[in-house]
Amino acid sequence: MADDLVLDTAIRNWVLVPLSVVMVLIGVLRYFVSKLIRSSQNPDTKAIKEGQAVIRARNLRSAAHLIPSKSFRSRRIYFTNEENGLLYVPKEEAQKAQAQMFQDPNMAMDMMKKNLSMIIPQTLTFAWVNFFFSGFVAAKIPFPLTPRFRSMLQNGIDLSTVDVSYVSSRSWYFLNLFGLRGFFSLILGEENATDDA
Repeated sequence: MADDLVLDTAIRNWVLVPLSVVMVLIGVLRYFVSKLIRSSQNPDTKAIKEGQAVIRARNLRSAAHLIPSKSFRSRRIYFTNEENGLLYVPKEEAQKAQAQMFQDPNMAMDMMKKNLSMIIPQTLTFAWVNFFFSGFVAAKIPFPLTPRFRSMLQNGIDLSTVDVSYVSSRSWYFLNLFGLRGFFSLILGEENATDDA
């Protein structure tokens, strides 16, 4: 029976395309909304200097085989000396910095804003997909899969005789949700707010 299943072109026009377009538009909208609600903070010069020092130390470590060992040791001591090393931080100060990070209410507020800008659109989009497109066999994946993928790809379809390579509209939503990350990095840049990682 799986060989006899023919997908209607109206499904492509009224399910696949609108669902994909809406997912892209919501991702772009979410990017700009999160950019608007993000609090603007002036960069801390101390943090920038520390970051640059870490990059310099990483470059030194990766190029250690290219310089004489005496030069490498002297530069390593410059970074890690316990008295005045550039990267040396006493344990007490490191713990204080972590405690200060958790006490900063602006950081917690920024995290909550970012989470809300991710959760609310995804919840509404999933409800929209469930309401309008539930039960559709939306597409066929061009490569064969094992039956273990059936519950993931045919979510919302209660037919066990359908081939595993057919995808439901609910599963197409999840494939778009996780698969558009590369597309968003192309159109919005590498460091975009839609990237959850």
